[in-house]
Amino acid sequence: MNLDRIIAVRTSKTVYRDGDKVIKVFDNNYSKADVLNEALNAARVEETGLNIPKILEVTKIEGKWAIISEYIPGKSLSQLIKENPEKKDEYLELMVDVQMEIHRQKCPLLNRLKDKMQRKISMAELDATTRYDLHARLDAMPKHDKVCHGDLTPSNIVITPEGIPYIIDWAHATQGNGAADAARSYLTFWLNGDISGAEKYLNLYCKKSDTAKQYVQKWLPIVAASQSVKGKPEERQFLLNWVGVVDYQ
Repeated sequence: MNLDRIIAVRTSKTVYRDGDKVIKVFDNNYSKADVLNEALNAARVEETGLNIPKILEVTKIEGKWAIISEYIPGKSLSQLIKENPEKKDEYLELMVDVQMEIHRQKCPLLNRLKDKMQRKISMAELDATTRYDLHARLDAMPKHDKVCHGDLTPSNIVITPEGIPYIIDWAHATQGNGAADAARSYLTFWLNGDISGAEKYLNLYCKKSDTAKQYVQKWLPIVAASQSVKGKPEERQFLLNWVGVVDYQ
């Protein structure tokens, strides 16, 4: 197995390419349960028929857990946006189309989004009154069973030379409300400093899915609180600031 070619370095993991395979190697301190859950999520989503890299193996390399999957040739949407900034609106529209295709799927064995968020809110660095309010607001939100990617960004969509979009990185997949998934994508644009992209994305998502913008916005404090638990330290305060954003006009 060749680990000479690094294609991505992310928090607690390094991704290599070896021929037609991708090897994601996790740091020693990464939870075994989280590694196995990521592989299981991807295996379950494979069964929906969505275009995703197939899981080939879960193993250990030099004492570290690793997931081996298919290599998908092509460029990510984020790469394409950098190379062709004049086509950004077109690429954002493609991202929304991909997200809506994900939300059309059902996968009953995935963890439930609301359950995951309730656990995360309990762990957030917030006072008891704020946590209580967020738990109550989350409980009142409609229950859905759509497949949710949990981290859909332009960097997690790869376009093959034939123009076929593939969705990668299913570590955060759940079943639940698509508007919560959209709120997560919107916040990620903000975290990356692309505020105009965030607004264009949200407008496109709401138009194409016939979803009221206010409905997605109601999810923002809930999603931000949930995401803050495992967020990078420099992102945590930014996300916690969104928790106080309650009312939108």
